[in-house]
Amino acid sequence: MEPGPVKLRIVTDFTPKLAAEAAELYRETGFIGPEDPADFIIPAWRGSTLVAGAFAGESLIGMARAISDGVSDAYIQDVAVSCRYRRRGLGAGLVRLLTARLSERGIDWIGLVGVPGSEAFYASLGGEAQPGHTLWRLPTHRES
Repeated sequence: MEPGPVKLRIVTDFTPKLAAEAAELYRETGFIGPEDPADFIIPAWRGSTLVAGAFAGESLIGMARAISDGVSDAYIQDVAVSCRYRRRGLGAGLVRLLTARLSERGIDWIGLVGVPGSEAFYASLGGEAQPGHTLWRLPTHRES
């Protein structure tokens, strides 16, 4: 059976049901492991500048979020679409929705870190690799 129509929208109501569906997406895409806690989702989404969702009916089947200083810079992260709904332009739609809303706010520098293999996807959206720049991950107090 072909998946039904999907709607993209900015999410502002972070319910437990939505968090549970997001946890499934995080697990399905490998962002978190099967046994990892997902209690970070609602606080992380509340702390984000924008959260975009793709919905089949009332079910969350794709997501992305942006964090920003609200003035000049933003980062998009957690772009994920359920395997069943991939190759339908939903990931691109989520990224475009976020970049449009950020641009409306005057934010003119938007970056992201893509997983290996996502280069062609982000290039198709006009993204440009930044040669000479290196991704750094700093240890937290728990890791040092």
